[in-house]
Amino acid sequence: MSKKLVVMIPAFNEEKTIASVIREIPRKIAGISKVEVLVIDDGSTDNTARVARKAGADEIFSHRKNFGLAVAFRHGLEQALGMKADIIVNTDADFQYNQKEIPKIIKPILEGKADIVLTDRNVWSLRHMPLGKKLGNLLSTAITRFVSGFPTRDAQSGFRAFSKEAALQLNILSRYTYVQETIIQAFNKNLAMLQVPCEFRKREGKSRLISSLWKYARNAGIIIIRNYVQYRPLKAFLEIGGFVMLIGFILGLRVLIHYLLTGMVSPFIPTAILTAILLMIGFQIIVLGLIADAIKAQRQVQEELLYYRKKERFDR
Repeated sequence: MSKKLVVMIPAFNEEKTIASVIREIPRKIAGISKVEVLVIDDGSTDNTARVARKAGADEIFSHRKNFGLAVAFRHGLEQALGMKADIIVNTDADFQYNQKEIPKIIKPILEGKADIVLTDRNVWSLRHMPLGKKLGNLLSTAITRFVSGFPTRDAQSGFRAFSKEAALQLNILSRYTYVQETIIQAFNKNLAMLQVPCEFRKREGKSRLISSLWKYARNAGIIIIRNYVQYRPLKAFLEIGGFVMLIGFILGLRVLIHYLLTGMVSPFIPTAILTAILLMIGFQIIVLGLIADAIKAQRQVQEELLYYRKKERFDR
C-alpha cells in the first residue's frame, strides 16, 4: 500500500538556502504515492516564506513571531498530520543535510521495522565542525543515552523520519529544541527507533539555534533533566535521596562508633545533628519520588486520552 510523505522544514530567516533544500527533496520515492513539502516559517523577518513558495513548497505555516525551534517542530508535526501524512521527515532549512537521502531514511518505516529513524552525522569525521561543537555533541549524546536508555550515536541530528503513529504519540513541551526530548519520549513510549548514517555539509553563516554553545548546553541540559524526572521520577528521586542519605550514614558512622566506644556523643554533637538532618532530607526526597511516580501514572492516562483525541481528529 502506497503512503503519503510530508517533508517538514522548520525555518527562521533562511531565504538564502531554503530554495536549495526544497528543490533537492525527491518527489518520486518507491513505496510513496505522494510527496509534499511543508515549511514552518517561525516568524522570519526576511523573505523565507516567499522564496519557499516559489521553490515549490506545497504548504507554508507561518508564525507571527519567532517561537523557537521546538515549537516550530511541534506545529509542524500537527500540520503534517493534518495533511494526512503517513510518514513525516523533519529536515533543516540550512542545506546541511542531503535531501536525496530521504528514501534511505524512510525505508525502515516503510518496511515496518521502525517508528522513528534517527540519523548519525558521525561528527568526529567532520572537518568543518569546530572542536567545541564536537565535544558538546559528545556530551549531550552521552547524557541523552544515559537518561533515555537508547544507545543513540548522535542525539543532536534533526534529520529524522517519523511514522504517523509516532507523530501522534509525541508531545513536545520544550520551546527551545526537540532533539533530545523526542528520543527520551519515544524510548519511554516503546516506539521502535533505528539509526542510519547521513551526510552533513558545512553551513554557510552562523547557526540560528546555537548562537552560543554555553546557552545551548544550558537549555538542552534543562530539557534532558526535566524529561528524566518526568518519565523516571521514582528512579531520579531515589538516586538523589539515596545519595543524601548515604552522606548522612557516612557522617553518622563516626558518631556511632564513638558512642559505642565511649557511651557519649560529644564532641561530635554538630556531626550528629547534621547526620539527622541529611537522613530526614533524603527520606523526604524519596517520599517526593513516590508522589511524583503517582503523578506520572496520571500523566500517562492523560497522554493516552490525548493520543486518542489526536487520532480521531487526524483520521477524519
